[in-house]
Amino acid sequence: MNDAIKVFFLLTVVIAACVNKQSENPAPAPKTDTVADTAATIPLAQKQVYTLPFAKDIKVKDYFKTVDSIVDFYCKTICYDLTEHKLINANPRIIDSLASFDYYLKMQDSIFIYDQKELVIFHKGDSLLIPDSAQTRAIEQKLKRIVIDVNIPEYRLRIIEGNDTVYTFRVRVGANKQKYLETAKRIVNLKTKTGAGEIVRLERNPWYMNPATGKRYYGTMRDDKRYTMMPLIPWMEPSLNGIRHGDLIHPTTNPETLDKAYSHGCIGLNEGDAWRVYYSAPLGTKVIFRYDLKVRTPNGDTIMLEDIYGDTLE
Repeated sequence: MNDAIKVFFLLTVVIAACVNKQSENPAPAPKTDTVADTAATIPLAQKQVYTLPFAKDIKVKDYFKTVDSIVDFYCKTICYDLTEHKLINANPRIIDSLASFDYYLKMQDSIFIYDQKELVIFHKGDSLLIPDSAQTRAIEQKLKRIVIDVNIPEYRLRIIEGNDTVYTFRVRVGANKQKYLETAKRIVNLKTKTGAGEIVRLERNPWYMNPATGKRYYGTMRDDKRYTMMPLIPWMEPSLNGIRHGDLIHPTTNPETLDKAYSHGCIGLNEGDAWRVYYSAPLGTKVIFRYDLKVRTPNGDTIMLEDIYGDTLE
């Protein structure tokens, strides 16, 4: 058992409730001297359930291990499906905190972060809301309505829920050229592909690699010419028209490249924005990568975008 799980088990109240099997008049609580048995008789739908406060700070490097231990524990003690995405969407302040760790946002406050993995995401005394069955279903339905929409020549990624655009993020897209990539062992067309599909893979501990050389790297030179370690921010892989092209959705440590056709085909975002996309896009989330030159501005005007690829996409 790893340290994160050990810490969690020391902090958690055992809640063994099965909401789907509750009667309108639940049986009286048995006489007991244990917190666990007492809590097990209280329907989750009738109370807000929290983990006990963390006994120590939890850093970003241990974030996923800790969250996984919480999800695993409650999945064994409740009768509905709890996942990482549902748990964290029930605690949106966690998404806000992760997004706030964006290197450039910190630099706006004159805070230099060499290694984001060393930042504290759960402070001593923090606790998390465990959503009940109704809250879990509501979050699940909300996530199922989301579509990740990318308009390549507009350099924009949108998170759309039903008819509402929840977020619009600046992105970079694939360069308009061909290049030999060591990772593919061939010359590759770097243009970002179009199509419709879904998120088929989430990589929470990605390796940063130069596709052209195949060399892995652990640090990065920022736009302000400062060197830092690479952040721990998940990547998302979509399939388009049933094909996995390898064009990922992931953060970039160099936002000067946003609003440009710059990448090896991937969609790059600000670090903070990448966290918001990740927690909006569990496996199976619908995606659309399109190439629309005619768009409407926020004030309702129609404009024509520059044709950045200049010919039919391959």
